[in-house]
Amino acid sequence: MDNKAKVLLSIFISEKKMKKISFALFAVCLFCVAVFAQNPTIQQYLNIRSASSPALSNDGKRLVYLTNVTGTSQIWMIDLPNGQPKQITDYEDNVGFVRWSPAGSGIVFGKARGGDENTQFFWMANDGSGVRQLTADPKVRHNFGEWSSDGKKIFYASNKRDRNYFDIYSMEVETGKEELLLQNDGSNSVAAISDDGSKIVVSRSSVKFSLDNDLYLLDARTKQETHLTPHTEATQYSDVYFIPDGNSLILGTNQGKEFVGFSKMDLTRKTLAPINRPEGDLDATALSDDGKMFAHTVNREGFSEMYVSLAASITKKLTVPLPAQGIVGGLDFSKDGRTLAFTFSSAKHNSDIWLYDLNTKTVTQITKSDRAGIPQETFVEPKLIKFNSFDWR
Repeated sequence: MDNKAKVLLSIFISEKKMKKISFALFAVCLFCVAVFAQNPTIQQYLNIRSASSPALSNDGKRLVYLTNVTGTSQIWMIDLPNGQPKQITDYEDNVGFVRWSPAGSGIVFGKARGGDENTQFFWMANDGSGVRQLTADPKVRHNFGEWSSDGKKIFYASNKRDRNYFDIYSMEVETGKEELLLQNDGSNSVAAISDDGSKIVVSRSSVKFSLDNDLYLLDARTKQETHLTPHTEATQYSDVYFIPDGNSLILGTNQGKEFVGFSKMDLTRKTLAPINRPEGDLDATALSDDGKMFAHTVNREGFSEMYVSLAASITKKLTVPLPAQGIVGGLDFSKDGRTLAFTFSSAKHNSDIWLYDLNTKTVTQITKSDRAGIPQETFVEPKLIKFNSFDWR
């Protein structure tokens, strides 16, 4: 073979080697891209967004909620069923809650300043305009309770009198006139309001036990309170609602049992009777404005099960289909009781707002919070592992 042929052969072999090397490098690059695509950064996980605290308008045509899509939790509004989300507030601080008036007379929301947890209340019109501050003492903490059914007053707890204790107040939203309803050296909160606003159920934290509280019935006119739940062992009372007749309560309690379940209290006789035998703890609850429909979730083995029923027969319940095993919260009925808003989150679903249509018995996702570019299929679902304890329980 002459020198020219050898040179040509050498070039041919070199070209084949280069092609193999290029192909190998290309394959390595593809592998690296795949690896990095499957391993998001910590910053990406920190940038996953969420939506919570849904509240339906009086006519059921709008929904307000909180989302941290801008970095802090702000109020957004959407026209149902297919409108585009619109940002309503733009504060440096997080908005803590948002509640639509049951009479359609506006929206109340609260926010603290600089993370100091001293929440102040604000009012705005149904379209998000005309924001007006209702409380303006940055050294005082206000814990929202309920709207009155006519939308004229709000009820709440505040440590205005003494920073160590929370008293119960009401405020006329239009005038800002505040009234002290209960002065007590304890940690008090508003648990329920009767339709006419004349009766208030107050929850008071125990100083004797942990995971323990008491309920008191407060007459808003005479300012007199009646102890409703005397007991000797640590007991929890929560999720309190007045039945439309105003003479009975539905509430959740673990009194005399392992899990928190439903009970009914006769306010005349001050007697408490269990409604069901719970197999898991009662969690989120909601009663429709007309007092006819009831929704609740039960925490069973770490996951939520959601049910709707007639308030008069809670045990005859209908199971709400959920997207996956996860956690449900923020229940809120439309005024006509035909739509239920809620939040849902799971191992593969960041927290978002969903609607349940009681007529069609279907769920629809309303918000779709950003996952910061992380594929949903890469999130890992947990597995429940059971084993016997030392005493074989």
